[in-house]
Parts: sequence; structure tokens; C-alpha cells
Amino acid sequence: MQNERSVSYDKEIAMNTTTTTPTSTVTAREAAEVRAANASGRQPVVFVHGLWLLHSSWAAWRERFEAEGYATVAVDWPRDAASYDAAHADADSLAGTSVADVADHVAEVIAGLDRKPVVVGHSFGGLLVQIIAGRGIAAGTITIDPAPSRGVLPLPYSSLKAAFPVLGNPLNYGRTVTLTFDQFRYGFANAVSEEEAQELYRTFHTPAPGRPLFQAATANVNPWARTKAAKKNADRGPMLVVTGENDNIVPFAMANAAFKKQRKNQHHATELVEIPGVGHSLVIDSHWTEVADAALAFLARHGLAADQSAEH
Repeated sequence: MQNERSVSYDKEIAMNTTTTTPTSTVTAREAAEVRAANASGRQPVVFVHGLWLLHSSWAAWRERFEAEGYATVAVDWPRDAASYDAAHADADSLAGTSVADVADHVAEVIAGLDRKPVVVGHSFGGLLVQIIAGRGIAAGTITIDPAPSRGVLPLPYSSLKAAFPVLGNPLNYGRTVTLTFDQFRYGFANAVSEEEAQELYRTFHTPAPGRPLFQAATANVNPWARTKAAKKNADRGPMLVVTGENDNIVPFAMANAAFKKQRKNQHHATELVEIPGVGHSLVIDSHWTEVADAALAFLARHGLAADQSAEH
């Protein structure tokens, strides 16, 4: 039987499908996954993708985590396309989308869950799950190659070069940007073979909004920056920061700075792990299982192993 919160959540989603004034940003797919997670009684895990990817980029991770006994939900960004083809057919659908838009959407999806979820995010998704953890609504957090939150100061040359296709044109603030293969190769797929890089580009890369990158780039000079993640919340939960050894977009210096900020939380453990030999595509390329293994081991160490007591 659904609890009162779940019933209210479902009513709001239903209203969103029948009125011209949206009352919710949660899609029918997301709502169905939330209902399934609640019905399972298992520990939920919410996956949050970053720029140039879609929720489907987590498909292999979801299969792995569900096999381990978790219930999984993969969130969209507001106005995300449903598929790779649809994203390229409507390349401007995410124009103007901000960090706050996505963070609030993720929080709204989580509000429908009966249990606090583990949250897993990559790149800008890694920043978003830190924001969610700072709101005290996550049981635990895996933040993978996270985009910098306010207060993370290192800005290595490789990060600037990888971000230049967006930041190099101020008009991109309100636009979406589609990377060329060479840009994708440098920023995402520098640590895999040419053949695998081409396959990743053809399979996963989609247009992304420029605004979040501008927000991250100016966060440390903007006292009202929406990329701020509260670090000291007693309800934050344990957090693992994962970094790829050869990441050009978020090199070790940036991930380590995020770790140092997060470990100021005196209530919960904060750990850092570096995955050898991988780049920014570590969640979608042939090394993804190494990252998933590290995440699952961390969750087990901190009392967040999947609950196998769900009734079937």
C-alpha cells in the first residue's frame, strides 16, 4: 500500500499530464520508476547524468545495481529528450537549462520515494548529487568526476581546453552545444582507443546546455551562485568522490579539491578513490565496471548494501 506521500506525488504527476499549466517536472517514466522502487521495498539508487549524456547512459549501471538487490531510478534533466535520436532531432530542447533547474527536478523525483536514496552522479551530475546530499535528502552519495561546486578553486589548463567549445562563445550561455568528435575525444574519450571513442560518440553524445558551464566558471565570484553544495549538513550521509587518473575535464586536482571541501563534514565519512588509466568517459566506456565496483564496495562499507528483505 502506498503511503500518503506517494499518493499525493502520483496525483501531482497525473495533474501534470492533464493540465496546460505544469504542476510537476517529473515525467511519466520517472514516476513509474519511483513507483516500482517503492513497491520493491529495496534500497533505492538514483542516477543523475551530466552534460552531453542522457538517462540511458546509466543502463549498464542500473542492471548491475539491480542484480545486487537495489531498486534504481534514472532521472532526466528537465526537457531532456527520450532518446539519442530525439535529442539530435531537437538539439535546442535544453537551451537555457540551469544547475538549479536540474537540482530542483532531482529533488522532486526523490520526494516521491519512500526511502532516502543513494545518489550517483557523473560530471555535472556529480555536482548535482553533492547539492542533493547537502539538502539532507540522500542516504549516501557517489560523486564521479564532479563538476566544481562553489569554493573549488583549481582550474587546470586541460579543464579550460575541454570547456572552451562552450565558454569560448558567450552566446552559448543561452544555447545548447554539440561537440565535434575531436572535442569529445579530448574531453571525454581521451583514455580509450580511437575505435571505442568513435562508438561512444555515436552512441551517447547528445547536445547539452551551455549555461551550467558558465555558472560553474563564475561561481567563485558570484556570492549567489547556485552551484554551491552545503558540506556540513548532519544529514548529508557518507560520500565517495571518484576521479579518473587521466580525466581532462575534471583532473585529480579538481576532484581532490571537492573531496577536501566535503570531508569538512564531521558527521559522515568522506572518501576519495582514483581509478587508474581512465578519462571522463569512465561511466560509459569499457572501464565502467571498475567504477561500479568501487561504488558498491563503498556502500557496503558504510551500511548501505542493498536490502535483500524485499517481498516479491
